[in-house]
Amino acid sequence: MSIAVGSQVPAGKFKISTADGLADLTTAQLFDGKRVVLFSVPGAFTPTCDARHLPGYLDLAEQIRARGVDTIACMAVNDVFVMRAWGKSAGVGDKLLLLADGSGDYARALGLTMDASGHGMGQRSQRFAMVVKDGVVEQLFVEAPGKFEVSAADYVLARL
Repeated sequence: MSIAVGSQVPAGKFKISTADGLADLTTAQLFDGKRVVLFSVPGAFTPTCDARHLPGYLDLAEQIRARGVDTIACMAVNDVFVMRAWGKSAGVGDKLLLLADGSGDYARALGLTMDASGHGMGQRSQRFAMVVKDGVVEQLFVEAPGKFEVSAADYVLARL
């Protein structure tokens, strides 16, 4: 069953890359006492994710934060090294937090996985965005298969 508006996000943890090296980030550290926009992509460096999804959030990060968002985070079922390379390639800097859900555990906990085996990618996260306030889902935007509309930065910004 998929997470829904009004639900508490499940507990979990991600790998992140910091200036001091690799680290774990728990969902409590990410969400407690904060308003967070979390968006998820099927994979770093994949066409839509790399050319449109991530860049949209980079371009609109200031405007999103101006609407009361403390953190903008991007999750993908990729390892932390791929996420770090993607962040460097895209010039993410401190605008976004890149979360490695390497084995897809958090995507599964959210009930938002998809089978991309036909593309040689195995189990991945669905493309989605959610607004989470103090650990509770305020808004949830899950894309239909093959679509990129409701999880886009401009769509989410218009609803904040």
